[in-house]
Amino acid sequence: MNNEYLLLTPGPLSTSKTVREAMLKDWCTWDDEYNKDIVEVIRSKLVQLATSQPGYTSVLMQGSGTASVEATIGSVIPANGKLLVVDNGAYGARIAQIANYLQIACEVITPGETAQPVLADVQDKLANDAEISHVAIVHCETTTGMLNPIEAVADVAKAHGKIVILDAMSSFGGIPMDIGQMGIDFMISSANKCIQGVPGFGFVIAKQYELEKCQGRARSLSLDLYDQWQCMEANHGKWRFTSPTHTVRAFYQALIELEQEGGIQARFARYQTNQTTLVAGMRLLGFEPLLADELHSPIITSFYSPTDESYQFKGFYDRLKEQGFVIYPGKVSHADCFRIGNIGEVYPEDIQRLLAAISNAKYWEENA
Repeated sequence: MNNEYLLLTPGPLSTSKTVREAMLKDWCTWDDEYNKDIVEVIRSKLVQLATSQPGYTSVLMQGSGTASVEATIGSVIPANGKLLVVDNGAYGARIAQIANYLQIACEVITPGETAQPVLADVQDKLANDAEISHVAIVHCETTTGMLNPIEAVADVAKAHGKIVILDAMSSFGGIPMDIGQMGIDFMISSANKCIQGVPGFGFVIAKQYELEKCQGRARSLSLDLYDQWQCMEANHGKWRFTSPTHTVRAFYQALIELEQEGGIQARFARYQTNQTTLVAGMRLLGFEPLLADELHSPIITSFYSPTDESYQFKGFYDRLKEQGFVIYPGKVSHADCFRIGNIGEVYPEDIQRLLAAISNAKYWEENA
């Protein structure tokens, strides 16, 4: 079995050798060399990447990306607030689930896993329910690879005076956007996605005057977004509780490498080339994508599974892993699919190698 493989997933993903090497030094969480020279630089760079507009700040949160989503939902919506969630995949559904756990009033728009939200439905919900205070949407639904129309949804929400929460977990750093120009109030992402760091923390980029309103709203001590931000502001990057120091230093290196590549636009071009190369090659091999091409993101693509009776995903997965590639199982409720990601330290020549590996054998056949 080959222990070295390329992660063709939506994260965690394959990272550069230099990002991994950045974790070889231990750091003190109280030291200025860590807090001022690493954490504060990261916070500043994240805001610069997110928007050209003034008035934004950032806060880092320990844990998975979902922890940062929960910190945001649980900290920014007041007791009398109500959330409208666009749910066309597992991660939109997870936001609604978080609201349910936290006993936050919630309405859900569900266009289905293979459809974008209908703007008229968003408009109707907001026009007919004055109690809705916040609107949440996922940018890239990695359930399918769907890219949602976040600018249009944000425009409708802002026309009704609502606070907009954007889950850009799998898109930030890999797809150009200006959250200030779109009027996004809170944007959430994670270290181990398009910026190509490793797992361990997420982050929220927020309109500062909206974040300032959140004091005392949090429904959790460790996931109090406002208190975490206040601690970092007052103590030059200090985290309230134990910081994932090695992950943070790796992320600092990943930000440097994003700049060296040419920024988000250059990374987007690479990811897009990866994705279009993948889809074209898979079609030549007889595989069809789940979504229409115009709905695809450059992040990950779902493909229908082969109809061959001998096909099993586990066999397909194992034989590709032996060749040095790790893919993802499907996550769609109504179709048998698998997923292949295009992000991370992955280049078009890697996609060509993957296509060659798939074409060389029917990996699902037990004796192939």
